Amino acid sequence: MNRRAFCLGCAGLFCTAAFGQQQVPAQDGVQGVPERSKWTKLVSASQVEKIGVQQFSQMTASARNQNALLPPDHPQVRRLDGIAKRILPFAPRWNERARQWPWEVQVFNSPQINAFCMPGGKIGFYTGILDKLKLTDDEVAMIMGHEVAHALREHARERMAKQAGLSLGASAITSIFGLGDLGRLGVNVGADMLSKANSREDESEADVVGLDLAARAGFDPRSGVVLWQKMALAAGGSPPQWLSTHPAGENRIAEIRRRLPQVMPLYARTRDTTPDQLPPYTSNVPNIAPVSLIGRSTIA
Repeated sequence: MNRRAFCLGCAGLFCTAAFGQQQVPAQDGVQGVPERSKWTKLVSASQVEKIGVQQFSQMTASARNQNALLPPDHPQVRRLDGIAKRILPFAPRWNERARQWPWEVQVFNSPQINAFCMPGGKIGFYTGILDKLKLTDDEVAMIMGHEVAHALREHARERMAKQAGLSLGASAITSIFGLGDLGRLGVNVGADMLSKANSREDESEADVVGLDLAARAGFDPRSGVVLWQKMALAAGGSPPQWLSTHPAGENRIAEIRRRLPQVMPLYARTRDTTPDQLPPYTSNVPNIAPVSLIGRSTIA
């Protein structure tokens, strides 16, 4: 074995030991969600959040100059603000830093079926996803919860740290225990957060955490099933941009159904009732069947 292979092997062993994930302790709501990746320790959270806030500011300024940003008093902006105000009080449960974030919701006048949340709490929706899917408030909450979960779980920060580590390669092994300038390098590779796709694992995790957030805020988690049925109808022969790296619709619907027994009690609690007393969730699209099955949890 040559020296380079030996060094890379040692680095791999170090990363497995130091950056492996543990499970979040069981609690009410969703279970089995890993702790945030230890990779995030390599990049400053405040730096990543600063990048996210700056990029969002640039996006909104550009959209405003092109008359492509809905004004604060627009009904859709007010609607999304109201949904966010119900969801965001539960954000610190998943990330204490969220208490300090300057949360903001903007709606971009664009036909894209898309939405996002930048590190630092900057939420963006496109009119295309609201209008083309005819989203109910519950379905908007499923999307918003999902996107907020990406920020809370620091998926962009983890991605930047991994990119920094890969770019340093074997030359970093001699200083890896001290971490050196990885934080600074991580900022350099975060040039455009929205152009960097999340992994399918991150997307699945965001689905699960988003369900928990929305249910606690009083939004029906069963709407997630209808949301992805609507997505499938809108996709036709090719998926929208928002779905390009997401797990297949039928797989995430199955996962949402599997998770419903964990989150339906949270939602029922906001209605002062029990899950079995709740009426089915009915779509505003005629050819989508009501969702009533909550099943039995098989998740350890």
